[in-house]
Amino acid sequence: MADQNTSNKLGLWTSTSLVVGNMIGSGVFLMPAAMAAFGGIGLLGWLFSAIGSFFLAKVFSNLSKLIPNKTGGPYVYTRAGFGDFAGFLVAWGYWIANCGANAAIVISFISAMSVFFPFMATNTAAAITIGLASIWLITGINSLGVALSGRFQLVTTILKLLPLVLISVGGLFFIKTQNFHPFNLSGKPIFSVITITATMTMFAFVGIESATIPAGSTEHSEKTVSRATMLGMLISTIVYILGSISIMGIIPAAQLQQSATPYADAAAIIYGPAARYLASVGVAIAAFGALNGWTLIQGQVPYAVAKDKLFPGVFGRLNKKGVPGIGMAISSGMTSLLLLMNFTKGLVEQFKFLLLLATLSILIPYLLSAGAYIILGTKKHALHKASRVSVVVLGLLAFVYSLWEIYGSGAETVYYGFLFLMAGVPFYIWLSYKKHRAEE
Repeated sequence: MADQNTSNKLGLWTSTSLVVGNMIGSGVFLMPAAMAAFGGIGLLGWLFSAIGSFFLAKVFSNLSKLIPNKTGGPYVYTRAGFGDFAGFLVAWGYWIANCGANAAIVISFISAMSVFFPFMATNTAAAITIGLASIWLITGINSLGVALSGRFQLVTTILKLLPLVLISVGGLFFIKTQNFHPFNLSGKPIFSVITITATMTMFAFVGIESATIPAGSTEHSEKTVSRATMLGMLISTIVYILGSISIMGIIPAAQLQQSATPYADAAAIIYGPAARYLASVGVAIAAFGALNGWTLIQGQVPYAVAKDKLFPGVFGRLNKKGVPGIGMAISSGMTSLLLLMNFTKGLVEQFKFLLLLATLSILIPYLLSAGAYIILGTKKHALHKASRVSVVVLGLLAFVYSLWEIYGSGAETVYYGFLFLMAGVPFYIWLSYKKHRAEE
């Protein structure tokens, strides 16, 4: 895809909007309520996850310079550092997790829209129809070219940031310091609370790698991807932390814990009751924009793996717009099935379980990308000791942080997540066998 003309490539701002749009999904609107049970110490969780995520963002930024113009992001880096098998496991887990996450995003979109159209909350058939229509509308937009989906992502990202910024900045003038006391409301050891809250908030940083994945379709990839990754990380972090400070400072912890719409509650205090709809619009746009960004990603990763003959060849076929349309449609088909599972009474728990397993599938690519950076970076700077040391230090910091987050996700997640990844091994054996036969 690197041979596309410039008019059908992502630029700096569209790449940055892909990072910000994928990181800031609808879940961030509920995060202040989830953190309220811990008190003001939850802000330290944000701080620690932001610092750790900065290390990861810097690793991805540097890797995009070491391996420019290659579509696939974490898959490409892991394969370059550890070989085909590790690369396949990353791609397999990442792809399945992507489909599951997209189904969850659609559910969030339906929930947000039900504020304006109440029938969507009570009429299952209507909710399913609108959810499926959203998936395939976004798939259609993405099949018309990377540049179009990039422009759509830029617009939705700007629109979702507006209510967040208005509430986050406006709320600073309504803060009451007593709402931050007691600092550790949970009564648990400080390190334990920081680990829990950092793990919770870390998932708000999932997506920092987004600009690296369509690198083959990015203009001046070796510069643009690196800048977009760091800029997207900075914008998202500022929005997250300012929003948390404002909402925790405006709404008492006991009340905040019970809130299903913390941003809407804060908006009502700042701008009046009618402003509740501002937050609901923000949630809907955030979900729709994130669905667009992750749909682009769920087509690009299998495409990159299929090119290396580690995924079925159908995922590597490009349409007239230079997009892996068939592979994207297959992925959206899986997302549609997972969405239907959520609305089938007996399968709701299975759907939630799949999302739990997706947790590990997102963290392992971060862990292995950090390790790959150490290998690839030290090779690149073999003759410069100072450069090698900086590569190792940064790689280790990102690796340890990723490992800490895996630990924080819980023993059950790690156990079943490992089995989930191993379930992909038979596919790898079959595809690897076909690849070797073709080479012979």
